[in-house]
Amino acid sequence: MNKTELIDHISAKSDLSKADSARALDAFMDAVKTALQNDDTVTLVGFGSFSVSERAARSGRNPRTGETINIPAARVPRFRPGKALKDAIN
Repeated sequence: MNKTELIDHISAKSDLSKADSARALDAFMDAVKTALQNDDTVTLVGFGSFSVSERAARSGRNPRTGETINIPAARVPRFRPGKALKDAIN
């Protein structure tokens, strides 16, 4: 499912226009992004949690040349599904 299909689904389930659904989805994504930039966690009970994780620096290999390269440390977004979401899939 891509963003357009998700907007169509939201529109059909919520009786909102596609434009309103698109604005709501954009607002949700912006809120999550802003919270993660501020080191907050976004928890949607039953769905899951969005958080930021620290990934340590490490060495890797360039697959083309076999040369060892250094991969710098990074902050990465992380999603942990909630129990209700896990149960719905299984």
